[in-house]
Amino acid sequence: MDPLRSNHFGPDGRPVMVDVSSKPTTARHALAEGRVLMSEAALESLMNGDTAKGDVRAIAELAGIMGAKRTADLIPLCHPLPLDSVDVRIEPLEDRSGVRVRARAATTARTGIEMEAMTAVSVACLTVYDMLKSLDRAMTISDIRLLEKSGGASGDYRRGTP
Repeated sequence: MDPLRSNHFGPDGRPVMVDVSSKPTTARHALAEGRVLMSEAALESLMNGDTAKGDVRAIAELAGIMGAKRTADLIPLCHPLPLDSVDVRIEPLEDRSGVRVRARAATTARTGIEMEAMTAVSVACLTVYDMLKSLDRAMTISDIRLLEKSGGASGDYRRGTP
């Protein structure tokens, strides 16, 4: 295959789902994170669970898990994976400027789980915004990124290491 051509396109230039049938099934894990920056008032309401819409933190964590389960429906050509576990946690940033959203995802499959972890973070961040927008329309979602992954032929990855 031409090294400049994406493996998501066939020789005729049309999109294809990558054939992973010959890859071994291995345990795979991924950790992703993102941030929602917000006012102190919005942060206090989120952490106290006392908004008009209910416990934003719990609902956003659940939304993140549900988002991970729908990743293949949202990202074109992404393989649907059997999820062994997804854990989403929302915690205040040390400087109290907002929250950090982290998602851990695991599977035993032929392809990686990074997209599921990042989708979980994205959906949780969007849910926080949606549920708190009446308190702070200036919230900013930022820094959604993969922190680490393990398993598969490409080996392990940890952000900040070569």
